[in-house]
Amino acid sequence: MSKTDDPSPDTTMFDLRGKQSVRATFKLSQKAIDAIGLVAIHMGIKQKSLFDHIIEDLDALDSLARTIRIQQFKKIPRIQKTFVLSRKTIDALGSISQEHGTPRDALVEYSIQKLESIITAEKLRHIERKLLLKDVSADLEQLKKTYKKAAGILGTDDPFCRQMAKTVYAAQKTKEELMDFLEKSKVLEAY
Repeated sequence: MSKTDDPSPDTTMFDLRGKQSVRATFKLSQKAIDAIGLVAIHMGIKQKSLFDHIIEDLDALDSLARTIRIQQFKKIPRIQKTFVLSRKTIDALGSISQEHGTPRDALVEYSIQKLESIITAEKLRHIERKLLLKDVSADLEQLKKTYKKAAGILGTDDPFCRQMAKTVYAAQKTKEELMDFLEKSKVLEAY
């Protein structure tokens, strides 16, 4: 076993057990399910890591548990969904749920609402990205015109023109990658 594989001497069996992945099923609103999926996919974060992040602050989870109105929660139409979470996250949910007599489903539902501000900010950024892509497209068209002019004056075999051709190709490839990113981000528009 290499040194990098060896757990640090400060690591306990409890710490390692807390990183175990387990499946847990919750009854959540479609909006909560969409939010967790959207943020995970759009930001390239595993759902397990996202759950760990939004539920890891026990003080915040404890405060949240005190604000949940069970009657309001029961009015929300919900569906069952299974997620992979860390054992530590499951244990935290269980302990806060038991302490406050609050269903785990409600804790998860309201914890996911913390993602609303992230999604709203990303929606605004998505609009800005779309506008900036128009600038990129216009700049690419100008670059193509300049290359065509240079090729007409110097010839396509000229070292300057060969370098410009590489630049046009790279810019075109970058524009396509940006367009792909914006296409994947379209899910934000529907949220």
